Formats: sequence, structure tokens, C-alpha cells
Amino acid sequence: MENYVHMHECHGHKISIIINRTHAILHSIAILFLIHYRLSFFFQHPPNITIPTLPWLLIFVSELLLYLAWLLAQSHRWRPVYRTVFPERLPGDDKLPAIDIFICTADPNKEPSVEVMNTVISAMALDYPPEKLHVYVSDDAGSDATLRCMKEAWNFARYWVPFCRKYGLVTACPDVYFSSSEDGFKGSSEFKAERKKMEEKYEILKQRIRRIVQEYHRDVTVNNKLDHSSIIEVINEYHKEKDEVKIPILVYVSREKRPSRRHNFKAGALNVLLRVSAMISNSPYILVLDCDMHCNDPTSARQAMCYYCDPQTSQSIAFVQFPQTFRNISEDDIYDSQLRFVFKIQWHGFDGAGGPTISGTNFYIKREALLGSFSKQQDLMALKRSFGPSNDFIKTLVEDYKPCFIEDGESSRMLLEHANVLASCSYEDQTTWGTKVGFLYFCVLEDYFTGFTLHRKGWKSVYLYPKRPQFLGTATTNFNEASIQWTRWVSGLTSVAISRFCPLICGPLKMSLVHLMCYLEVACMPLLYCLSIWGFALIPQLCLFNGIPLYPKISDSNFNIFSIIFISAISKSLYEVVTTGDQFRVWTNEWRIWMVRCVTCYTYGSLDAILNKLGIKEASFLPTNKATDDEQVKLYEMGIFDFRAATMFLAPLVTVILVNFAAFVGAVFKALVVDDNGDRYWEKMFGQMFLSFYILVSNYAIIEGMIIRKGKASIPLSATLWSVVFSVFILLIGSVILC
Repeated sequence: MENYVHMHECHGHKISIIINRTHAILHSIAILFLIHYRLSFFFQHPPNITIPTLPWLLIFVSELLLYLAWLLAQSHRWRPVYRTVFPERLPGDDKLPAIDIFICTADPNKEPSVEVMNTVISAMALDYPPEKLHVYVSDDAGSDATLRCMKEAWNFARYWVPFCRKYGLVTACPDVYFSSSEDGFKGSSEFKAERKKMEEKYEILKQRIRRIVQEYHRDVTVNNKLDHSSIIEVINEYHKEKDEVKIPILVYVSREKRPSRRHNFKAGALNVLLRVSAMISNSPYILVLDCDMHCNDPTSARQAMCYYCDPQTSQSIAFVQFPQTFRNISEDDIYDSQLRFVFKIQWHGFDGAGGPTISGTNFYIKREALLGSFSKQQDLMALKRSFGPSNDFIKTLVEDYKPCFIEDGESSRMLLEHANVLASCSYEDQTTWGTKVGFLYFCVLEDYFTGFTLHRKGWKSVYLYPKRPQFLGTATTNFNEASIQWTRWVSGLTSVAISRFCPLICGPLKMSLVHLMCYLEVACMPLLYCLSIWGFALIPQLCLFNGIPLYPKISDSNFNIFSIIFISAISKSLYEVVTTGDQFRVWTNEWRIWMVRCVTCYTYGSLDAILNKLGIKEASFLPTNKATDDEQVKLYEMGIFDFRAATMFLAPLVTVILVNFAAFVGAVFKALVVDDNGDRYWEKMFGQMFLSFYILVSNYAIIEGMIIRKGKASIPLSATLWSVVFSVFILLIGSVILC
């Protein structure tokens, strides 16, 4: 190892580690005092008990659940790490391994075709040997429009890719490039002339794509996206000019879908791409992208290869995860669309514990980690039982197998037919696809479950967060779509938490305790938070409404326990926002949207998973709508909530606000008007009054949408009226039960 050259470095942030661990210890001590205070209530003599037992027990359970969620969350604060790579130390291009790029699209109505084609083009323009890149687009809708758009995109890429390479552009996506001020050769008239021509070609491309989409929408005979045969087409097999600059091949894949068959959502589409790509290119590494997540910087492949080409890590690293970053995030980001905490805090800690889980997109993964490695002496029948009956596919599993799909530029018709068989509905019958090999099917979040399984088997992963975003996507910027997206994520996570695959039950084979806690926190977080926050949002308020104290008097020394815990939690979250380079208003927005999600998305997602577990409801997958509405975008950029959402999301929010408002106003009225000894009432009920007041102030945007604002984006009167009914019911029934 004398000539060994480090291609990457990993270092921990010592100051953050010290602060995190010190805070965890001190906060835990305060919580232990709180638990002692709550438990001592149950050991009082009956004559001294003046508070009903049930509300005290319920708020204690809520506090314990919140403490458990907090305790699990300390796992990703225990040892956050940060990584640096050195792509300049990679071997020559001829020694770099090949890469297959998988791009998944599901609905041309919700995923704008111009945006999808920008992702395709940017992937083809990666700074990597073009003969070693192969781009596959999975179209689950089986849309002829997507296929036609891909052909137009490939024609444009024939000019765009050489242009990027000639001038060393650092922005691979044409839409972003032409809307920015990047022009590296400012003094070059040749560059300016070529740039202008390229921009004209791009405008023509957009016009053609939009025309194709319009024709698709007008065509009443378009394919049924739930009922169509498989289609596989190599786009560039018909373009063979001798003097043409090499560009990556582009393959369209639409798997067979039938209404009577399960299709296993995105995981099913990825597994079809795994099989089809094995017949065409069989690259040892795969980049997975969502259709709206374009390659912003062309160097991501070389950065990932710093781990796969390093002899010390190449055998153990399953995948390299990059963060999800978005180009349409406003300064306020009222819906926390950038997922700041996940990608700037949580995943760094996850990495320090043993590696992050798969995040759905923006990751390079080793094919061997998904399929395994086999020798020529492997039992053929055993392989067929696991991978299906195709002899041609079984051949691709053998180490060092090189496909002969493309020879002298001519596609093999026979292998294309075999590839179509691999994309059929019935191919996975009686196999272990989705259960033991490939991307796993257990829940709609195939990424979390697949990553967890790989780590249990002993694979490692790394989280790479370069200064320049490698990938840029389009975030959901309206309340309804963001809520639907989070509900889907929560449903998948809760499905794991309440199943036999729960990290606590499944147990670590080759995982550390801290790493296990990271996975457990992600899986159990929605259920723990929704149960605890509903308790904090209603139980103290119902007791306040009826004059029952649940917290110590201000003069009681035990009141300091609750004050310290509250200030500690607030201060730590604010510290994490500031240290990641964000402002105070980001912290207030995140705090509000966290409470909003707890009583909406976390609740509905957890309920959906439970009903699915009981067999009452089948799992469903709704693609996030990426089509933008100018009015909604304007509201988002102004920091104004757009409440044009389903009543199921609005009613819980308004109900909580009304209950807290009724309890707070009632308490103030009692203290000022009714109670002769108002000072004592304030002292006795201050904790609950402060909690209600804090909830109301933090969620002022909801009050504004109910009362102050008018127009389409305000909360509809029907949702408010339903919430009034629910609030009255809760106040009446809750008062009877708790008191």
C-alpha cells in the first residue's frame, strides 16, 4: 500500500459533537426530574389527590412519547461527519467503471415533460466517458408522448453534450443554464455565437415538446396508463453518423401493466430497469434520479467514483447518497420544502453512525449490492428460482459478464425481445424479486426499506454534501401537494414501524446500536409525534377549560423543570438552524409546519398504514404533482399560506386552533372577571395558558386564513364550520370524560 492515494476524507465536527452530547445529557436529567414529578402524583394519599387521574395519566403518556422520540433523535446527533472527495486523483477515463442512469416518470399530466427532458439531457451531459454512460427512462404511464419527447431530447443532446464538453460548462441542465448568467468564455465571440445557436435550438426543443404534449392531451385514444404492454426502444440506434461526437445511449422502457396485477409502485419500475439494463449495458454502478431532479453539476459521477475506485472502500460501499436540493425554494420556505433538517443535520449524523439510508433519488448504488455476485459454478435452478426463468438474464449475473447488445451500432432484435419479457407483469411470479433481491416491495417507501436491509447485511453507505449542489429538483410549493406527499411518506414509514420488519424487532445483524436507533427514529417518528402532539394540543386545553391544573404553580420549584425543558428544546433547535446558515424566520416556519404535519400528515399517514395492516385498505401511491400554478407560486414566494387543500387537512388544524382559543379565552375570562382571587388562578393555570397561547401565536397563519384573509387561498367557510362542530364536540365530550 505504499503507492496508495486517498481519494476521500471523513472528519467529524468536534464542537458540534460536544454541544450535542452535553445538551443530550443535561436535557435527559431535566426529563428524569419531570418523570419523577409525574410519577409522584400516583403515590399520594387519596385524600390529597384533587386532580382527576385520567388527564394526568394522558398528559404523562404524551410527555413520555415525546421524550422517546427525542431520545431516538439523539442518535443522529451523536457523531455527525462531513466528507470531502478528490476526483482529480481518479484513474484515467479508460479505467473508470460504466454507469447506468435510471430516471423514473409516472404521469405526464403531473410531471411536466419539458422538466423531465431536462433531467434526461443533463444526465447525458455528465462529465464522464460517454461510452460508459447509459441512460434509461422508465415511463410507467406507457405514454407515446414521453417516447416522442425523448427522441426530440436525444436530437438536442447531440449538440448540447459536445457544447458542454467543449466549453467545460458547470451547469449540465439547459433550462437552468440559459436562465442563469453563466458564460465562462465571456471574451470569446465564438463561444457567444455557439451559445446563441444552442439557446435557439433549446427554444425549438421546448416548442416541439409542448406541441407533442398538447397533441397527447387532445388524443382520446391515448394508452391507459394502468393497462398496456411493455415497450423498450433504444432511441439512438437509428442515428449513426460517422463523424458524430459520442454521447451516451438513451433507452425508453415502459413495463407491462394490467389492472389485475400488482405493480409495486416505483420499486417495481426500478427492478424492471435493473433487468432490462443488464441485457443492454450491465454497468456495475447505477445512478437513480427522479424525473424532476436534474444533474446541476456534471461532476457527481466522478465524486461518487472516489469511493468505488478506492481499494479500501470499494468492496464495502453499497451506495453514495447526495442530498436533495431544490431551485424553487423561497427565502421563507413556509412549507419546509427544502427538508433542511433532514439533509443538513439528520443525514450527517446518520452517516456517522454507519451510513444514511437511501433517499429515493440522487444516489449511486452498486448493482452487486442489489443482486449479489455469482460464479459460473452457481446452481442454475437456484438462480432461476430467485431471479426468474430467463437464461439470458442469469448470464448477466456472472461476474465480468459483458453484454453483446450493441455491436457496431446495431441493436440485437432478439435480445430486445428478451428484454420485453423481463418487463412483463408475470416475470416476477414465483421469484424473490422485491423480497430478497432488487429494490424491496414491502412498503411504498422502497428506499428506506432497501437501505435498511442492505445495512443489516453489512453493506456501508456514505453521504456526500458538496458545496455546489450536484442535483437540483422542483419542490412542492403548495400546501395540498406537500401534505399529500408527506402523508405518503409517513404511511410507508409507519408500515415498517408496525411490521415484523421494524428495526427494533428485526434486529441488527451487522449494525451498531446507534445506527439501529437512527433507523428506528425515522420509522417511529411520525407515530410518536402525532400521538404526543395530539395529547399536548387537546388534554391541557380541556383541563384548562374546566379549571383543572396539570402543571405546577409558578411559585412551585417543580415549575422550573418544565421551563428548563421548554427553553432547552427551543434553544437547541434554533442553534441547529443558525449553524446551518439559515435565519430566525426559517426556525419559526419549521416549528409551525412541524406542528401542522403532526396533526395532519403524520396522523393520516399513520392511520393509512394501520388500516392497510388490518387489511381494511390497500396501499396506494399518488405521484406528487410537479405542475406549477403561477398564483400558488406567487403566494409561496410571498410567504403566504395557500389553504386550497382538502378539508381532511384543514379540519384538524382549525379544530385545534378553536379548542385552544376557547380554552385560553375562557381562562382569561375566569381570571379577570369570575375568579375573586385572580392572582391565584393565574399562578395555578399559567402553564396551560402559556401552552395554548404559544400554539395560537405559532399558528397565526391559520387564524389569518380563517378570519382575516379573503379569497380562494383562505380557509373555506365549510372547513371552518365543520371544525366548529368538531371543537364543540371535543369540548363537551372531553369535559365529561376527563373531569
